Amino acid sequence: MLRINDILDKVQSYLPTDQMEMIEKAYIFSASVHQGQIRLSGEPYLSHPMEVCGILADMKLDTATLVTGLLHDTVEDTLTTLEQIEDYFGKEVAFLVDGMTKIGKITFGSKEKRQAENYRKMILAMSTDIRILLVKLADRVHNMRTMEFQSPEKQVQISQETLDLYAPLANRLGINWMKTELEDLSFRYIDTKAYNSLVLRIEQKQDKRNEYTNEVKKVIHQEMERFNIRGELEGRAKHLYSIYKKMKEQKIDFDEVYDLIAFRIILDSDAVKDCYEALSMVHSLWKPVQGRFKDYIAMPKANHYQSLHTTVIGPYGERVEIQIRTKAMHAWAEGGIAAHWRYKEGRDISKDDEEIKKLRDLLEVQQEVENPREFMSNLKIALFAEDVYVFTPTGEVKAFPKGATPIDFAYSIHTDVGHQCIGARANRSIVPLKYQMQNGDRIEIITQAGHHPSKDWLKYAVTSRALSKIRSWIKAEEKEKSLALGQDLIDREFRKHHLKLGQVAKTPEMQELLKELHVDSLEDLLSVVGFGRVSPKHVARHFLPEEEIKKEETTEKKQRKDAGSEAIGVSLTGVDDIMVNFGKCCHPIPGDDIIGYISRGRGIIVHTTSCPHVRDMDPERLVNVHWDKVAKKEYQVEMKVVCHDNKGVLAELSSAISALDINIVHANVNTETGGRVTCSFGVNVEDLHQFNQLVQAIRKLRWVISVDRIRPS
Repeated sequence: MLRINDILDKVQSYLPTDQMEMIEKAYIFSASVHQGQIRLSGEPYLSHPMEVCGILADMKLDTATLVTGLLHDTVEDTLTTLEQIEDYFGKEVAFLVDGMTKIGKITFGSKEKRQAENYRKMILAMSTDIRILLVKLADRVHNMRTMEFQSPEKQVQISQETLDLYAPLANRLGINWMKTELEDLSFRYIDTKAYNSLVLRIEQKQDKRNEYTNEVKKVIHQEMERFNIRGELEGRAKHLYSIYKKMKEQKIDFDEVYDLIAFRIILDSDAVKDCYEALSMVHSLWKPVQGRFKDYIAMPKANHYQSLHTTVIGPYGERVEIQIRTKAMHAWAEGGIAAHWRYKEGRDISKDDEEIKKLRDLLEVQQEVENPREFMSNLKIALFAEDVYVFTPTGEVKAFPKGATPIDFAYSIHTDVGHQCIGARANRSIVPLKYQMQNGDRIEIITQAGHHPSKDWLKYAVTSRALSKIRSWIKAEEKEKSLALGQDLIDREFRKHHLKLGQVAKTPEMQELLKELHVDSLEDLLSVVGFGRVSPKHVARHFLPEEEIKKEETTEKKQRKDAGSEAIGVSLTGVDDIMVNFGKCCHPIPGDDIIGYISRGRGIIVHTTSCPHVRDMDPERLVNVHWDKVAKKEYQVEMKVVCHDNKGVLAELSSAISALDINIVHANVNTETGGRVTCSFGVNVEDLHQFNQLVQAIRKLRWVISVDRIRPS
């Protein structure tokens, strides 16, 4: 376990003596309140805040941040109050500790909401002081280092969260060592088999790689001396997760990953021109690989990373990646914002930095998003590295995520420019709005007053800002339409029963109905009816005599019986008499994981959660639904059977389907070359279990090659 003297040794080079006394005081306080608490590893709980503080000390952060590292769990996990923290350590530390306190004390309806609110609180606190985020990142690093003591389920859950959010956050802050460590540790638990396999294969080639590294370094050293280029030269293997990601993205085997080693020239000089001179030296030694040169000095990454990257054909025809940067660039590349700060007594290090402001602005855009699913999706988009650089007509460089379109460009200028965008030019040529911008493009936006966003734009926009603005406009427009539609639907239903909405609008019965449906006003009621969340029939019945309701229900029951159908088979918790339809794109059947989409006038459309159309839907209108186990109904499902072209095959298939008392709705048979037949069937089944029984029965037939359920593409 790290000792307090170890921490003090780390900070004595940059903190005055009186500040070190504050750290000792925090250590004694933390040891006192955490006394008797044990971690899952069996170590005293104090080992965790000590390690967190040690990480922060390595990053050379200020006293308040180090003290927060020692105290960050005291309010959550002990009887300590924020008032005590403020009395002993001051308002600044109390604020930072409060920012670190988890959201778990607040009750939310779902795990998704809890996670979204946790991050929302973190971002709100960070908008006042980004040091909270740095402590959270250090906290996560140590928790990931000791992940082996968690259950397998927790290991995967926490590692996925780390990979999705904390590693990208470290990347956006420019803290490279933290980003790579979090990625590798997450990879270890998310895909243990792939991780261990990769470690083994790298170890098997370790000696050969070391020999090659030394040979390349020797050649570069000689050239640096010949050209009088002063600086350090490093050669190291790329981190595991980056290798794994490359293999997956490019669909290649480990043996096909050529540039496993990255060499880095760190110049003593701070002159940018010296980086380009070193680049010329490298290219005079070895031939550069076309398309693999990146100038992050002229166009820095979104996290302000600067360096020259080139890949060359090195000794023995091996590809070699070489990075060239100054010492100042290297300090930023490894430590990011933390390296940029230098402690100065009396200065508020949470302010005045352009880097902090940009990150804060990036994340504060998300605060207006209320839906937790949309919030988490936008946050992940916002955090991933931006790697496409384009020019405005005035020559300003703008950075966007890969795949960004002119729609994203338009909204980055102003919301009104985005809303009124009707076209774009890339390098003076007209391009469609779905055009994916390329590095170096000069983009111009064509606008038209009175033009409005299209729902299709959600398919092409990539940035969280653009997506958020488009959804907000669509939501406002659809609310207006839903009000008009809701008014019309209720008026029509009321007329059947000789009622008028105006006569019942201010009655006690209306207040009861609003309370029952959890809406605040008559306008909200009209809106939910227009959206299809509540049927107009349910509203009208609230104002009818009991006898008339029973008479109407009897008539409806008889009509359903005559039609030969039962209940719809889907329930939305807390709401009765709701209109439900099933998506014709994915044909959900009982047993499938499903989700509902609130449509205007058609009630809820039920889709499978895997349906690709769900990805493009407005998250605000998605609701959780579940199958009603009581209701019995038949559902159509599409299936494809591939078999050998033999006499009697179709008869055998029909017989197998009929044997399970399953009705064939339609059938289509296509004979293919190579003696194969593809049969497409539409069949009616009660649930997924019955469909799986059918699949097993067909697979047993002697001529059958494969059986698959047809899902949307």
